[in-house]
Amino acid sequence: MRSAKSLLDRRALLRGGAAAALALPAGVIGAQAFPFRPTTPDIDFSQFPICKTASDALALTGAPRKLKLSWNAGAVCLAPLPVAIDHGFFQKQNLDVELVNYSGSTDQLLEAIATGKSDAGLGMALRWLKPLEQGFDVKIAAGTHGGCMRVLTRANSGVDKLTDLKGKIVAVGDLAGPDKNFFSIQLAKLGIDPNKDVDWRPYPGNLLNLAVEKGEVQAFLSSDPLAYLWLKDSAYKEVASNLDGDYKDKSCCIVGLRGSLVREEPNVARAITQALLDAAMFASQNPEKAAKSFQPYAPKAASLADLEGMVRYHTHHHHPVGEVLKRELQGYAEDLKKVAVFKPSTDTAKFAERIYVDVFGV
Repeated sequence: MRSAKSLLDRRALLRGGAAAALALPAGVIGAQAFPFRPTTPDIDFSQFPICKTASDALALTGAPRKLKLSWNAGAVCLAPLPVAIDHGFFQKQNLDVELVNYSGSTDQLLEAIATGKSDAGLGMALRWLKPLEQGFDVKIAAGTHGGCMRVLTRANSGVDKLTDLKGKIVAVGDLAGPDKNFFSIQLAKLGIDPNKDVDWRPYPGNLLNLAVEKGEVQAFLSSDPLAYLWLKDSAYKEVASNLDGDYKDKSCCIVGLRGSLVREEPNVARAITQALLDAAMFASQNPEKAAKSFQPYAPKAASLADLEGMVRYHTHHHHPVGEVLKRELQGYAEDLKKVAVFKPSTDTAKFAERIYVDVFGV
């Protein structure tokens, strides 16, 4: 059994070295709602050598370019977004970005980006890849971080590892969600058929813990901030997360750009991607400041210390672009074939080539 504290300590060790291997109801939140600090804070780029040259690129000239960026304001793993506004990373790139809190389906979000209702968006790779098969004109420009999905259970449940889920009932917030896809992949790699050997049951996301407390299920899948807050209770334990094994250095969240923006204004596509990567690096190196920027969107039960712990846990130093990103996307597509989300005949190399863009190579 692993405690939340020990997990945080272990994850913190990843912050320095892995980077060198390479980044609610609907409503609108305008950039003007955040105080701008005139001097953009310095980032120690020695920890992130691959991104240093890109970050030194010239900013856009003329009037600030207005853009709309869709996000889920309740997702603490997207803390770099308010950081980008609060600490001037968008303004550094001469961008005037309006954050749109989007709560619709993934298909609707991708359609909104493809049709210009939004210029960019952030989401989970394992939720986006299947809809992207449909041919939405959306290009993946970068990964933003890893870590935010977990398997939880009661401390005395007898479920201590993923293989213990065989023959069990597991609660999920969404039967097509990225967490179910991710842990299904892990089960398949362990020789367990996730579609036959596990009984997945849908529950409202904020009631997942009640399902296990009532004995209706033996485990449940959740993401931060709820998962992190539940783990503060010693009655719960973590069985697995998406920072285990080979996935500790892979991104789970991605940046999607409007295809026409990439083709017609590649400098703008590059600028918004760079601002997001810079904000992610800043969050990695300044988790206490990132937590403070995200606090207005956090659950009331989450203290500033809780939010800082979550920011430290998530690997905001890992944000792949270019060929590294393409390999990660292809790898996820291959994984999705293992759990029958993608057809066995899918050419994952061609798929990854079609959906990604190297904004720093154009």
